[in-house]
Amino acid sequence: MGPAASQPSTNWHVKENARDHHTSKFSSKELIVRRGQAFVITFNGAEEAEQNLTFIAETGPKPSKQTRTQAIFGISSTASKESWSAVLQSTSSNSVSISISSPPNAVIGRYKLSVQSDGSSSASLGTFVLLFNPWSSGDDVFLPSKAECEEYVLEEFGIIFAGNKNHISSFGWNFGQFQGDILDICLSMLDRSLSYRQDPITDASHRNDPKYLGRVLSAMVNANDDQGVVLGNWSGNYEGGKSPSSWTGSGEILQNWKKSGFRPVRYGQCWVFAAVLTTVLRCLGIPTRTITNFSSAHDADGNLRVDEFYDASGNHLNRSADSIWNFHVWNESWFTRSDLGSSYSGWQILDATPQEESEGIYQCGPASRKAIKEGDVELDYDCPFVFAEVNADCMYWNYDTSTGKKTLIFSQSTTIGQAISTKAVGRDDRVDVTNDYKYEEGSKKERDIFKKARKKLGLEDKFDPTAPTPQEIEQKPDISGKFKVAGPLQVGKDLNLILVLANLQSDAKTVRINMTAWSTVYTRRPVHEIWKDSISVTLSPKEEKQFPIKIPYTEYQQQLTTDNTIQVTALCHVEGGIQVLVQRDIALDNPTIDIQVLGEAKVNREVDVEVIFTNPIDTEVTDCMLQVEGSDLLRGILEIDVPPLKAGENSSTKFKLIPFEAGPKHLLVNFSCDKFANIKTFKMVNVTE
Repeated sequence: MGPAASQPSTNWHVKENARDHHTSKFSSKELIVRRGQAFVITFNGAEEAEQNLTFIAETGPKPSKQTRTQAIFGISSTASKESWSAVLQSTSSNSVSISISSPPNAVIGRYKLSVQSDGSSSASLGTFVLLFNPWSSGDDVFLPSKAECEEYVLEEFGIIFAGNKNHISSFGWNFGQFQGDILDICLSMLDRSLSYRQDPITDASHRNDPKYLGRVLSAMVNANDDQGVVLGNWSGNYEGGKSPSSWTGSGEILQNWKKSGFRPVRYGQCWVFAAVLTTVLRCLGIPTRTITNFSSAHDADGNLRVDEFYDASGNHLNRSADSIWNFHVWNESWFTRSDLGSSYSGWQILDATPQEESEGIYQCGPASRKAIKEGDVELDYDCPFVFAEVNADCMYWNYDTSTGKKTLIFSQSTTIGQAISTKAVGRDDRVDVTNDYKYEEGSKKERDIFKKARKKLGLEDKFDPTAPTPQEIEQKPDISGKFKVAGPLQVGKDLNLILVLANLQSDAKTVRINMTAWSTVYTRRPVHEIWKDSISVTLSPKEEKQFPIKIPYTEYQQQLTTDNTIQVTALCHVEGGIQVLVQRDIALDNPTIDIQVLGEAKVNREVDVEVIFTNPIDTEVTDCMLQVEGSDLLRGILEIDVPPLKAGENSSTKFKLIPFEAGPKHLLVNFSCDKFANIKTFKMVNVTE
């Protein structure tokens, strides 16, 4: 290179390379490519291409060949599959085009690329970003199905399932992994992790491994330990931050984290942690999806058993670190498990919600889904905790607060881990994946796997003083009971239930029933008492009786949390027999909201959108606010104040969009007011050129 050409100008062919590497959705001017695949660059300043050009690609704090964060390679006749290589494409009088290939196990991140010729000093060509490549068969994250690559890497919209097992609801989420500077924020997350702070050189050298990055990022998405992205809050009181159910996408959360100087964003709950982790992993190129597990066990003491305690009045006591959540959301990411053997490759569970420490840090996974199904709980990472989430046995105890004595009411082995759900590929539908986590509930195979897991954890031979006796487990109740829903489950309407009690014996039974209703958060943590009542009844032999229960809207409206959940309990004290616990978790639906797109949506052309809401209650609603977002439809978040609405009144709010990308896009709307929190809906908008 001549002395004048110390700073060559580089054409990165961003558009063409991005098309070949499935990175066109990024809005960056910087080249973003995937590993294990060639990209072409052209630069000037090489007087004669025949001169021996040597390229240097470097990433991380102290690049070196030993840590595989530095590659030095010359021009060869064909691309290498094992190492970095360069192949001459064409030359002209003052420029040269080179095809550069990285190996399929290269470290990912931002690289500096420089070139030198014949012993002269090296000249910088600039920087590019290298990502995982699920389209390349040599990559650990290779996903053979193109449709699944589209969904689990390129799709910016998702659906998250919530509610409870009797009443599954869903809401849209804008992952937005290609918007603005999200990629830079994801890369800075890696540089802010505890692993990087403790040993930056080793950490950078492990960034070729999706297992490693998945685990590190499961810790970084929560704020515990490392000033990570989101601070969890399950109290029902969200002062000083945003209520977890008010977010509609990850972009705002990640941007807020960066803007605040990387201070944790307040507040998140499980679906927020899972959605943010989905954004980060899809952005880096690891196929990822959110999974919802209904009746999800949080087994704090690792005995594959969850204990719940109730007092004599039927109040659910916060006595145990164990709990059963109405639902819990985690992630599955797709990659190989060379550490465990190929049969454990495929979907891996990662969970960024801070529930229990793993190796001293709030992180969880990757746990092989195959290992969970087969009860191979000794395998890395955190399999016992995940196995319990979908398989634990439940014990319900009566706890006498004056004496400290506990009595088993009943135990269940089939309640935990139901209707495990994820969004369908290419459609806005729910797919049930329960059978991928366990064998059929109640089958011999399922019980055998449970015993195998207990044995591997050393629980079979260990005496457990807290466990119920076989006699307690065997005892049979004299009556049975259930709550039936007798009317709409809607916020703003009275809650009507029927308690159905049946005498199973051929002699009469006298029963004292203590009933309570509490508002809860979705983890079933009681927040406010709403209602209580006691009745005494006599049931004739084999008789079934129904007791209607009405909880007026006026009684629960002030006490409801933003999760709209109520737990109703009846503790039945049977004279001369064992107690019977009847309970039901109720999820109330918000009223609906409607979106209409008025006209055709075209790139760079204005289109009107109308949002319609009807106030369903007989009092005025105030403090009304509409929040709108959608990748490629608008930048950032649109917030619109809506005037107060009288009883039964309609509101119509209009706004304009200017879409900037063609294709099927999703618009997400969130409406809140003083009486209803976070009424969400979404609409698919087909944008044409």
